[in-house]
Amino acid sequence: MGEPTSAPEVRVAQNGRVTEFPTYPSGLRLAGRKVVVVGGGQVAQRRIPGLIAAGALVDVVSPEVTPAIEGLVGSGEITWFERDFVEADLQGAWYVIAATADHEVNRRVTEVAESLHTFCVQSDDALASSAWTPAVGRHGEVTIAVLGDRREYRDSRRTAAVRDRILEGLQNGELDTAVVERSAGVVLIGGGPGDPGLITVAGRRALMEADVVVADRLAPRELLGDLSPDVELIDVAKLPRGRSAQQEEINRIIVDRALAGKRVARYKGGDNFVFGRGYEEIEACRAAGVPVTVIPGLSSPIAVPAIAGIPVTHRGVTHEFTVISGHLPPGHPESLVAWDAVARMRGTIVLMMAVENAPAIAAALLEHGRDPAVPVAVVCDGTMPTERTVLSRLGTLAADLVTSAVTAPAIIVIGEVVRVAHPDAFDG
Repeated sequence: MGEPTSAPEVRVAQNGRVTEFPTYPSGLRLAGRKVVVVGGGQVAQRRIPGLIAAGALVDVVSPEVTPAIEGLVGSGEITWFERDFVEADLQGAWYVIAATADHEVNRRVTEVAESLHTFCVQSDDALASSAWTPAVGRHGEVTIAVLGDRREYRDSRRTAAVRDRILEGLQNGELDTAVVERSAGVVLIGGGPGDPGLITVAGRRALMEADVVVADRLAPRELLGDLSPDVELIDVAKLPRGRSAQQEEINRIIVDRALAGKRVARYKGGDNFVFGRGYEEIEACRAAGVPVTVIPGLSSPIAVPAIAGIPVTHRGVTHEFTVISGHLPPGHPESLVAWDAVARMRGTIVLMMAVENAPAIAAALLEHGRDPAVPVAVVCDGTMPTERTVLSRLGTLAADLVTSAVTAPAIIVIGEVVRVAHPDAFDG
């Protein structure tokens, strides 16, 4: 094969001066198109997931690859040619990344790509590349890509910092997103266990983009102060009492506002579908023909013990954990829990909404054979500044709740994992 028809020069002599041309930004639609990555190291590992997400058909050419890349091969997401690069590898490629540790190999890949009129990123020589990789971020349906044309702005840390500043401004509402088309509908947002810093990025973004926010009492309320003044805020705690009546009113509000052309955020504590009645709201929206999406939150029965340093599972200790709503005591005609079966299980029990009924629940577990010496942890106000953990045993839980003045909200963890987290308290 002959020499490439042109060199990928950035600097050219023009009218007696040296001119550096800027890049021409363009979005590549790579779905179903062949992309070749030459090299199997850390650079390739960082680039491949984005190519997969774009739908590209990724070929990796390298004698060796990292375990992460090998995992993508095993899952069938990419194709690996376990050998050195040959020119024929680039036939039919739309885009190429030269990312080996050998500069001469990278240079040769770039030359072959140039001869085929295929854009190529050479990881170790930006000036030799016909394409550069921008710092990329996403906000809703918008992709942010930052490139630096001047040499001092090509540094990846600087372009990443600019990208992050833009994304931060979009996410916290400092930058105007009114130009972005967003259709009316309902989004169910799980706010996490309480600390406003534990809401997901997607959840916070959707909250700040809403026209109407319907908020639960346990949703991280500090974030409501960041809402625009023109957002309608509906506090669920002020709706008519009674669980059924209240839920029906919530359903009516979110459907009515959405049908009026508003973007509605249903803002909950924890996760939407873990004792959050979220699916009832999904059903109400679908029955009314209202578009609805879900943004899950960190689930409190897992996140709160974790924040308190208690694993719900541990190797060699437990192979299962059970999350139970304790809002009804054992023996209640509406209870759906088989407490005798729960008592026979050997794993972790996590109780939610159970402070009031915890004595009755402990008695039922003891009655059906659970050891009274089983360790118990009660995590009060989990993830909040007032968080505290009360340690107990199943046989003394009722008395310890009174002695320690435990009030809701609290997560109760029953099982040997509590001993794992607090060995001194139970092995002494």
